[in-house]
This record gives sequence, structure tokens and C-alpha cells, in this order.
Amino acid sequence: MSRPRIVIVGAGFAGYRTARTLSRLTRHQADITLLNPTDYFLYLPLLPQVAAGILEPRRVSVSLSGTLPHVRLVLGEAEGIDLDGRTVRYTGPEGEEGTLAYDRLVLAAGSVNKLLPVPGVAEHAHGFRGLPEALYLRDHVTRQVELAAAADDRAECAARCTFVVVGAGYTGTEVAAHGAMYTDAQVRKHPMRTGMRPRWMLLDVAPRVMPEMDERLSRTAERVLRQRGVEVRMGTSVKEATRDGVVLTDGSTVDTRTLVWCVGVRPDPLVESLGLPMERGRLLVDSHLQVPGRPELFACGDVAAVPDLNHPGQYTPMTAQHAWRHGKVCAHNVVASLGRGERRAYRHRDLGFVVDLGGAKAAANPLGLPMSGPAAGAVTRGYHLAAMPANRVRVAADWLLDAVLPRQAVQLGLVRSWSVPLESSSPEVARVPGRPERTGKAAGAAGAAGKHADGDEPAKGQPGGEPGKNQPGGEPAKNQPGGEPAQTGTDAGSAGSRSHGERAKRSQSGSPRASGKPRRAVEAAGPRPAREGSGKAGKAGKPGQSSRASGAGSAGKRPTAPSGPSRSAGPPADPGPEPPAHQPPPGPDIAPGPVKRTDGRAAEGDS
Repeated sequence: MSRPRIVIVGAGFAGYRTARTLSRLTRHQADITLLNPTDYFLYLPLLPQVAAGILEPRRVSVSLSGTLPHVRLVLGEAEGIDLDGRTVRYTGPEGEEGTLAYDRLVLAAGSVNKLLPVPGVAEHAHGFRGLPEALYLRDHVTRQVELAAAADDRAECAARCTFVVVGAGYTGTEVAAHGAMYTDAQVRKHPMRTGMRPRWMLLDVAPRVMPEMDERLSRTAERVLRQRGVEVRMGTSVKEATRDGVVLTDGSTVDTRTLVWCVGVRPDPLVESLGLPMERGRLLVDSHLQVPGRPELFACGDVAAVPDLNHPGQYTPMTAQHAWRHGKVCAHNVVASLGRGERRAYRHRDLGFVVDLGGAKAAANPLGLPMSGPAAGAVTRGYHLAAMPANRVRVAADWLLDAVLPRQAVQLGLVRSWSVPLESSSPEVARVPGRPERTGKAAGAAGAAGKHADGDEPAKGQPGGEPGKNQPGGEPAKNQPGGEPAQTGTDAGSAGSRSHGERAKRSQSGSPRASGKPRRAVEAAGPRPAREGSGKAGKAGKPGQSSRASGAGSAGKRPTAPSGPSRSAGPPADPGPEPPAHQPPPGPDIAPGPVKRTDGRAAEGDS
């Protein structure tokens, strides 16, 4: 009798824990395959410390092959699932295609950045979901402070050293807290010629910082932020983003080159193509993490709407804490479905939250006990060390070195603006020159922009195309003047009321992904010169699936990009020292053209 084949899609908190537990439970009696676009598990809660220069990137990256014995790792991104044929189609990192057959399938694909229909955000904002985005933000902030310090013009200096973070949830709060400390340390070494100081702003439509958490934690976090000079503006968000700054919902304008988008995440769009019952973008499962009517199909983590047995009628939120626990229960239930052991229902007990505010400051409520100050800082770091599956000694060593040595504020230039678009179906993977463009998964999110990139049909909001939402002649955006009010909710690390969901309709390819259409769309309407670099204003780039538009010199002219190379043509030739023709020329910050979305509504979260 052949051994059962178990395929796990995704190696986030849920997928990694599922694979690790299955490896232990099956005892070589099953073939376990883990499909993931990267060869590491990313410990997301410490990502702000990577952007602030405290931790090196490899400290928060746990090797999959090194920590998952008896699990076969396949590098690739799932393109579609044939539920009846029990196969998963995927595309490898070099464009090759493959198929995985399964007897049991665990969907743990995680989540991606959530993009609201706010004009200019796709072009001028950067997300904070993956390691490439954190590395880009670290370089970008360092560069802006250095350029501001060298500027003679006060207006340019003020714009360059102004940093706007949208979303005062878990992630946005930590990014602003660590970012303010990082830029202040830079300025102490190299004061601005104009005598100005870095300015950080934290915006959210919610009434308070981290509204999904205990009010005492919220007050502690806001107090620390204000002590560091961060401008906390509640009830305010971005109405429009431009090359030169942002227009806020209160009517004010802020000149800035940096817009960090931390308004939450939405479930990976892979599950939308399955044609199964959904709940706000998440796949409905029972309390055993099994899809009703599909005994071979399990889902956990951010893509699964898991009933909250402690709060009937509700679903567990999209947090890392829940995803980690989902993985363990899911592994036991997969083994039980193979005839070994008994099924378990998912129940949880809230262990509390910890928020690292940099230095010795933190806010925590372990087991419901609110804490602040150095004691909370010790609890927070102790929790992270205990929760990390590996690299504990290396992380602790970096913390110790950061406490006694100054940080190295240097630009590595490893990640460009165009390679980390905000609207991306895989924020964990940076775009690489010469890599074949993928089709399908991002099609719904990119909408008509994919067609425009191929030269078939202009995208919404593009010359000759249908006006996009909130554009002249287009449909008003939700929560914008004249538009439908946006829905609010909570998320794992972002303000509840900033989690305005939108479910992207994956209809670019004409049929659901599970029916055989490819998953990813040609991801840009053509590269454009970036804000930073040359030109008198040299603006900083920000991600968007269409990353930052902007110009150097005469700026703003968008070249028409040829369509991406066909997969059937085989792997592309080595581009050599020069980037391929469809990529922008080298520069400090280069962005592709904007991508307009055909949005519905998606679930919220920020795990």
C-alpha cells in the first residue's frame, strides 16, 4: 500500500506549524510536501526591527529544509487547484511549471497587502508585509535622511525627513515607534543643515491607537509615541497620494516622500478561485479546520474562517497567535483523517498581546495583566525568543549588540522600489530583472492593468480606458466623498476601523483559477522613473502593484512596456550586467506604472 501524500500550500505561521507537527506525528508513514515561494519561514512580529536596523534579515528567517526533517520542500507559487483531480499546479522561481498530486491538502497560503481605493496609493505607497519590503524601507528612510541633511532648501529638507505611516494597528504602531528612534539616531550624528528634525506621523480612522487591543495598552503605546515626537492623528487618513505628498481627509496637505501603508492584509486570493463557501475572503471551515463536503481539504491561518467556539457566531481573527495554533490542530486532524488518532476541535485561550515600541519600551498584557516600561520590554522580548522556532541565540546577540553599539545606517541598495509593489500577490518575493512575468493570481487585484501591460486593452484610469474608482468620471471610492461608506473591522496588527476590506474579483483570465487558468497577472503597466534619484525633487519610491510613479528630471513620462515573456518560451536568457529591456534603467528608486483594481470587498487582518 502506497504512503498517503500530504501537500501543504504556504509556510507562514500556520503552514510551518502544520508541517513541523505532521513530520513528528506521521513518523515516516506519509509523504509530506511543502509548497512555498521562499525557502524560509518569516517571523513577522520582528520585521519592524529589521527595518530599523536592529536585526539582520537572516535572524527572522528560519530555514525550512534545516528545521523540517522528513518534509520535501518545493519552491514555487500555487497557480490553481483541481479539487476533483486532487492536484495543485504551481510555478517555480524560474518560470517552470509543475503539478503536485495529493491525498490530503492543507491550504495555509496566508495573506497579502490590502489596498483601499484611495487615489495614488498604489503608485506612491509602500507596504510592510515581507522581508523585501522591510529591507527597502530601511534603505529608503536612510537615503531620505541623508539627502535631507545635504539639502539647502528648507522645503525639500522638510519633505524628505517627513515620514507618514497609515494604520495605527500593531504593525503601523511598531513601524512608527522604531522608525522615529532610527531617524533620530541618524540626525544626532549628522544634523540637518537647515536645523530641522525628522517628523513621523501615524494616521488612522480609528478613535485610538490599536483599537482591537486593551485600552490600557493603547494608552501606553500612544504615550510612548508622543514622547518620541510622533504625531498621532486619529480619525484621519489619506484622501489622496501624490508624487509630492499626501492630502489628508481633514483637508490638510503634508509634503513627504515616504508613505508606509500598514492598513492591514487580506487573505491570499488563491482560495477565491475554488468556488467554495467564503466568509469575507476567507474559506469557510468547521471547528476541525476541515472544509465541509471535502474531507481531503483542510485550511488554516489567514485564509480560513475558523469558528470561534468561545464566541459563537464569530470567527477567529487573523493573527499570528491563532495561525500558529491552527497549524498544530490541523496537523492532528490530518493524521486523524488517515486513521490515526482522534480529531480535535479548535479552541483557544487568549494569552494576551505584546507590542515592542523600541529600546526598553513596550506594551504588554500577558494573561490579561497590563504592563508597560522596561518590565513590558523584558516580557515582550522573552515572548519572541520563546515563540521563535530557531535563531534565538542570534536574535539575542543582535539585541545585545544594539544595546552597546551604535546602529549602522547604510544603504545596501539590494531592493528597488519597482521590485516591491504594494499590490502584489506575493509580498514575500521581490521582483527580479529577467524573471518571467506571472499571470493569474494578481489578475483580479491588478484588474485591467494586466491587459494594459500586454497592449490589449487600456486599464481603468489610464488614457483611453474606463475611469477608475474615485477618478474623474469613475465610481467614487468607498469612504470617500460621494462614495459608499467603507466597512470596518478588526485585524491582527492594524486598527480595526482601518480594515476596510475589499474582495478582489479574480476574473482577468475569464475563469476561476481552479479550472486551469494561470494565477498571476502581468504585474505592471510599464516601468516608470522613480521619485528619488535625479531631478530637483528626487522623491522617494513607495510600493504599489504599481509602485511609486515619479519622475526624475522632467518626470512622469511613462514608457510603454512590452508584455512579459511567455512561459512556453522556456527560462529567459541571463540578462547580464544590463537589465532586460522591459525593466527600468538602474537608479536608486524606480517604479512601474500604476495598476488599477476591480475591487469588491475582502477580509481584514494583519497577522
